[in-house]
Amino acid sequence: MERAEILGVTFDNITMRQAVDRTMELIRSGRTAFVVTPNAEIAYDCIKDREFRELINKADLVIPDGAGVVLASKILKTPLRQKVAGIELAEALLPELAKQGKRLFLLGAKPGVAERAAEKMEQIAPGLDVCGCLHGYFESDEEAVEAINAAKADIVFVCLGSPKQERWMYRNADKLVPCTMIGLGGSLDVFAGEAKRAPELMIRMNLEWLYRLYKQPSRIGRMMRLPKYLLYAVRKSLKK
Repeated sequence: MERAEILGVTFDNITMRQAVDRTMELIRSGRTAFVVTPNAEIAYDCIKDREFRELINKADLVIPDGAGVVLASKILKTPLRQKVAGIELAEALLPELAKQGKRLFLLGAKPGVAERAAEKMEQIAPGLDVCGCLHGYFESDEEAVEAINAAKADIVFVCLGSPKQERWMYRNADKLVPCTMIGLGGSLDVFAGEAKRAPELMIRMNLEWLYRLYKQPSRIGRMMRLPKYLLYAVRKSLKK
């Protein structure tokens, strides 16, 4: 599969359809795998943190979740095919999981949110087997690992926020029954109706980041990573 190195992070250069197919292949492989979905904020953290960057690059699938990453790839003249938003990948996977009889575990968010997200997912994909849920306030890694193993999950949506979710997946991969894990940030909140995505027009215009900032002004510090990330891309491009 084609890959593209963008400021130290090696992204899989794929479409949404390819991301779904590749994830299903990982599930069927019978081994433990993990998938990461870096946006520009996470990719900026990778510039500053070599250990975190190496962890991200060890993932079985690295998906460009964010218009900022795609724009940086164009600035560097190594263009990625498209943005593959993590929550959209999650939703696209649901009918495939139901069709192939794969068991889904939901990990993360506040108590009760994962259960409400499961109800919504089962409406989206009738026949979907959500085999278990656990909120993100578990006391130890072992508690979460035991719950996933007991549920015999084929795939786990790990929604703990970055970088916690990526570190958790990497740290616990060898303790789990064979399954595929995907880091999906706040996706459970959206499925459960606790949070809303930007209006469709803003998503199409790649302004979802602006909507998030409008809804949560306190994110301004975190959001500043986007222009800093793009500035790194411009500087590297000029050096070339």
